[in-house]
Amino acid sequence: MSRKGLSMRKVREVLRLRFGVGLTARQVSRSLNLSHSTVCDYERRARAAGISWPLPEGSDDAWLKEKLFGRKPQKERRPLPDMAYVYRELRRKHVTLQLLWEEYKREHPDGYQYTQFCEHYRRYKKKLDLSLRREYKAGEKMFVDYAGDTVPVVDPSTGEVRQASIFVAVLGASNYCYAEATLGQTTSDWISSHIRAFEHFGGVTEVIVPDNAKTAVKSPCFYEPDLNPIYSDLAAYYGTTVIPARVRKPRDKAKAEAGVLVVERWILAALRNRVFFGIEELNLAIRELLERLNDRKFKKLDSTRRKLYETLDKPALRPLPPQRYPFTEWKTAKVSIDYHIDVYGHYYSVPHQLVGEQVDVRLGPYVLEVLWKNKRVASHVRSYKKGQYTTCPEHMPKSHQRYLQWTPSRLIQWAEKTGPNTAQMVETILKTRRHPEQGYRSCVGIMRLSERYSPERVEAACRRCLSLKAYSYRSVSSVIKSGLDKMPPKQQPPAPPVVHENLRGGSYYRTLDPEQKCDG
Repeated sequence: MSRKGLSMRKVREVLRLRFGVGLTARQVSRSLNLSHSTVCDYERRARAAGISWPLPEGSDDAWLKEKLFGRKPQKERRPLPDMAYVYRELRRKHVTLQLLWEEYKREHPDGYQYTQFCEHYRRYKKKLDLSLRREYKAGEKMFVDYAGDTVPVVDPSTGEVRQASIFVAVLGASNYCYAEATLGQTTSDWISSHIRAFEHFGGVTEVIVPDNAKTAVKSPCFYEPDLNPIYSDLAAYYGTTVIPARVRKPRDKAKAEAGVLVVERWILAALRNRVFFGIEELNLAIRELLERLNDRKFKKLDSTRRKLYETLDKPALRPLPPQRYPFTEWKTAKVSIDYHIDVYGHYYSVPHQLVGEQVDVRLGPYVLEVLWKNKRVASHVRSYKKGQYTTCPEHMPKSHQRYLQWTPSRLIQWAEKTGPNTAQMVETILKTRRHPEQGYRSCVGIMRLSERYSPERVEAACRRCLSLKAYSYRSVSSVIKSGLDKMPPKQQPPAPPVVHENLRGGSYYRTLDPEQKCDG
């Protein structure tokens, strides 16, 4: 064991004293403070190698070491696995380290065993950035968020400066980025940006991971977040799932944070000194820099976002549907006694059995759907004409007395308690509608006016509206609110007589004989 730490200088001294000076082995051991067996071992090795003293000229420590102890057999160098390839392949679906090791061993039978293979991979992962270290399967997740920084956009016609928001989407496996500018962060902007991101990526991931912004999540919750219904509708249309990042869990959206950071550094910072006159001009500049960003090489990975996207994410993405998602809006409405719901001032019919129920309304650009307990109960072509009705005959009751106490006769009887003018107003409203039920809402509105104002004022307002032929609740309400019901009705002065040479008047005909009148 002592030979291991013995320097070659001391070995030379052993040989000099033993062969050159002629000391005995014991004398040499006492002189150099070495064991007797060690001195004898060096002497035996020297004699076997044919070495004496002095050593040959030009001999160095390496030569002497090789002569005395021989060259140590070097370990065979095993081929190292390509860890960048292993890292990329592990992002594919169902690929495991065991499978990759077996492929490696088939190519290199003398290569590392499974344990050392995994150890080399762990060392490689530690060298990567934290955002790259977490493994995501190809085509699995798309992270979305808005950048914290905004870009000013000037309106060329007015000179007004508006701050454009930057939407960022990042694919989990390849870090492939998409970015665009919008003039707001409304639900419409949010949904439209998602649609364009899907089209940029050429497919849809299995999962979308947003932040807990209001456009994505109505009610943030650690366990069961309540999604915006329009966002859920978008996900259902594209066949994906929305899983928001947990509240106060930044690692859930690390890819989005990293994507926002590189967009701010490589795109927004590069545009800091430019002035943009319109959102289209800004998005054109963003697209140019986005191409460069996706083609930049990683610092600790011998690849680019685009290469990883083309080899990993793109083949694994779900296909896009044949048509773009038609933007829809959700509202809630209560079914009135006329079995119609009010949607932006237009009235749509629903089955009369749902009177008084709360329903969900799904608004598309061309079609409106009504859902009750998540079941579609009505569908209409959407109309943008306010104050008008869209009524399906099958929604109307066969007998009003069977489904509701509010009937034309009952409404008129109620109106008579207020006064004859009110009764006439209600009767006229019901007669002038295409279907009497369409006038129920106006009649009930007039009834509710009598709860806030005296019957005399309602009666006076109805009288004034009848004279103006304004047969609606709004007219009666406007007259009361403006106080016109308290003003006496204007008396029309008698028309002055018309004097003209061609007009003979009644006196002329009184002077004529009866026979002359007949002749005329």
